[in-house]
Amino acid sequence: MMFAIGIDIGGTYTDLVAIDDNGKTVFAKSPSTPSDQSVGVMAGLDELARRLQLTRAKMLAATDRIVHGTTVATNALLERKGAKVALLTTEGHRDVIEMREGLKGDRYDLRSPPPEPLVPRERRFGVRERLKASGDVATPLDDRSLGDAIAAIRASGATSVAVCFLHSYLNPVHEIAAVERLTRELPDVSISSSSDVLPQIKEYERVSTSIVNAYVGPLVRHYLANLEQRLAEAGFKGTLFMILSHGGMAPVREASRLAAGTVLSGPAGGISGSRRCADLLAIPNLVPFDMGGTSTDISLISDGRASLSADGMLAGQRIALRSLDIASIAAGGGSIATVDAGGTLRVGPESAGSVPGPACYGNGGLAATVTDANIILGYLDAAAFMGGLRPLDRSASEAAVDRVATSLGLSRLQAAAGIYRMINLKMADGIRLMTLRRGVDPRKFAMLSFGGAAGLHAVEVARELEIKRIIVPTAASVLSAWGMLTSDLRYEVSRTHYGAGARISADEMRALFAQLEQQAADRLRAWFDGPMTIERSAEMRYGEQIFEIDVTLDDLDWTAVSLVDQIEDRFHRRHEELYTYASRDQEVVFVNARVAAVGAVSRRGRDLRPAPSGVACTPRTTRQVFFGAWREVPVYSLDALRPSHCFEGPGIVEAETTTVIVGEGDRVTVNALGWLDIALG
Repeated sequence: MMFAIGIDIGGTYTDLVAIDDNGKTVFAKSPSTPSDQSVGVMAGLDELARRLQLTRAKMLAATDRIVHGTTVATNALLERKGAKVALLTTEGHRDVIEMREGLKGDRYDLRSPPPEPLVPRERRFGVRERLKASGDVATPLDDRSLGDAIAAIRASGATSVAVCFLHSYLNPVHEIAAVERLTRELPDVSISSSSDVLPQIKEYERVSTSIVNAYVGPLVRHYLANLEQRLAEAGFKGTLFMILSHGGMAPVREASRLAAGTVLSGPAGGISGSRRCADLLAIPNLVPFDMGGTSTDISLISDGRASLSADGMLAGQRIALRSLDIASIAAGGGSIATVDAGGTLRVGPESAGSVPGPACYGNGGLAATVTDANIILGYLDAAAFMGGLRPLDRSASEAAVDRVATSLGLSRLQAAAGIYRMINLKMADGIRLMTLRRGVDPRKFAMLSFGGAAGLHAVEVARELEIKRIIVPTAASVLSAWGMLTSDLRYEVSRTHYGAGARISADEMRALFAQLEQQAADRLRAWFDGPMTIERSAEMRYGEQIFEIDVTLDDLDWTAVSLVDQIEDRFHRRHEELYTYASRDQEVVFVNARVAAVGAVSRRGRDLRPAPSGVACTPRTTRQVFFGAWREVPVYSLDALRPSHCFEGPGIVEAETTTVIVGEGDRVTVNALGWLDIALG
């Protein structure tokens, strides 16, 4: 029996899922270890092996694939603990990273300070060289100027270098020469070149993304090398893959090269899992709602597809690599409740994390958190947390919430209810940003609730948005790790081909995409010899616009004489979908061509469709829960529920690693997968 293992490192817990050849799924959780995430991974593998009734060595020896999502790059950016980076760029262009695009995040906030660049001005070095906008050489690369810059980099103590020359996306000859010399003269320094990281138009996007790659690259490489060594020593002989921000997975070597592509590694697994759920349930429109201990990630599955975007920002840094469109808000079970100087209750953005964690964890935390409020309201059973293996300290929660209540002049129960209400409103606003502000009506979507804390809040968040249906998978608390095992291998390439649509012939278009397809396929074949598909897309805009939109070009007739007309029509329709109008009489500008080679991996697990249900089930016990007033409500065990079971709310469904609150008037049915299907009253 062979296993595939998915591992997702969150801010509070590391989640692990093992699926065998028969589709049997076992999962485990282990506290995350921010100082060295591999420690938490190995501890989690110990627990996973225990649940499989195997030694860790036997389990790993029988594992052919580990798929991993990590927050190493994310944390390095958020905490500004990356490498010491120097920038090598065209003479006169070293301040692009500060000038950015000439816009502020909030242009009406006159007091907002400019974002602090990752590379200070004294570590940015200009080199005498110049390419024309056509890619032709205007000024050859000056050896003396490059030598002076390399000497200055050595003297600065930089451990990583980003190389970004003007127009190098068209002709990388100068960047290649500079990288070769840097490699010879500074062999211990990490190097990222823009022609390798992001070979496409827009100087600020290229230089920022290259700097981010240089900033997080050494940490990601060190972590992955350390993890590979630990796994090998523990008996693992299979292949370790990383989930990248676009939702596909890649071998460790590729993830190390393109470290900036791992900044949304963890949440991307959740979206891959959500797409799989949409397919299994035949529900094409879902709002994935992933609430963990530190943050909540929200996205959209529309018509069975998750949208990709090249407009990524993290910690004030522009990352123009394609990534899944995910909104992450600082709202989780560990979000801290405080009272400001004006006497206003605030919940988050600060989090207690895994250490010390909420007050009830008993690790020395004193601040009141959302988890503490859930205990006081009766939603969480302190004695049954983590299956009873880690009981919580109710008295510590009471003391922490009492301090908030005293500051507000409220009772303990009122303060806890206020914390619960505040976090729900904050998460509902996050979903509004992903839906209503984009012209999408959330009432036409179902909510997919996952993450360890989501079940405690999903019903009330959905009610706030008038969403009528919620799906809770049995693996909800570890769905991101489960989703990683449904991801495909993916390699993306892009090329700028700037010009008005009327000036690009169909033959040019076919030749351009054929070259990119060959490049992507060759690279993917270096890792994978299974079935492969090609996805085509383009970034386009109207002539007077300054930002492009992503347009899928699959299912076009690529042999037709009218190919360019088809592509422009696809752009007009996509523009209308996004912004409610299309200007078909305006010039269409084709900017970037993009191709993804996708290698389909085997998906272990059952492919079942939902089945009708209608058999009443018996609760395991009852307990006092606060629903506006104290009520004795039934408590059901998720493990005991079977397909066709149903019950009416109010009620609680408990599993070892998650709890689901069901309101009065809501109806729960259990589908053929054993998942909860909640219809809101």
